[in-house]
Amino acid sequence: LAPESFDYVYREIKADLLLASISGGTDILSCFALGSPILPVYRGELQCRGLGMAVAVYDDDGRPIPAGRGERGELVCTAPFPAMPVGFWSDPDGSKYHAAYFDRFANIWCHGDFVELTVSEGMIIYGRSDAVLNPGGVRIGTAEIYRQVEQLPEVVESLVIGQEWQHDVRVVLFVKLREGASLDQALIDRIKQQVRQNTTPRHVPARVLQVADIPRTKSGKIVELAVRHVVHGRAVKNVEALANPEALEFFRNRAELQS
Repeated sequence: LAPESFDYVYREIKADLLLASISGGTDILSCFALGSPILPVYRGELQCRGLGMAVAVYDDDGRPIPAGRGERGELVCTAPFPAMPVGFWSDPDGSKYHAAYFDRFANIWCHGDFVELTVSEGMIIYGRSDAVLNPGGVRIGTAEIYRQVEQLPEVVESLVIGQEWQHDVRVVLFVKLREGASLDQALIDRIKQQVRQNTTPRHVPARVLQVADIPRTKSGKIVELAVRHVVHGRAVKNVEALANPEALEFFRNRAELQS
């Protein structure tokens, strides 16, 4: 949950309750990070790592990042765990299973989330690792931008990618606006100002484009990687997993991204 969601729940619903933000996965039938009734709740954080889970955060070189250092990295699990799958269906040689979780670090489950362990031993999730932006070599989680952009009343939802551009990566933001709203220069300027004031100049999108819809999986998750493939003219895998695959066409061959 975003920090603002914690504010809303405790202000509008009830001040005295346990708000537990959780993160896991379908494949593991459990959570790597979740809530606990005996620990304090910190705004914007998942309270703790799951019991029976050797959860850690690794840097790009496979070194553990200690809690409280303020650095972000890959969410990993360094030992087998009770609900760990033994394999995938119709994957007799285990190659799909290995590619999904063990390609990044040898014999280490790499879950694909870009996260931080806080000084309170809680966790903040900044987005999927494969969707992390990298302008000028600085890694940025997509959630950092979504939290700012979607505070504007005109924006219903958004999707951001890194577009390969002139030997670097530029941040491109797509927005779905409420009915009757249009993306004029004034709104673009407000979006950029909101991002700049609450994050860093590196987070500010180089291009802001309007789309009629945003593609998502059947479980409701937006698909940055699929959109990035479309923008770069690459084939999209697992289109059958999308609830609205036709939405990908709103991102294809956009003239605004050719210059």
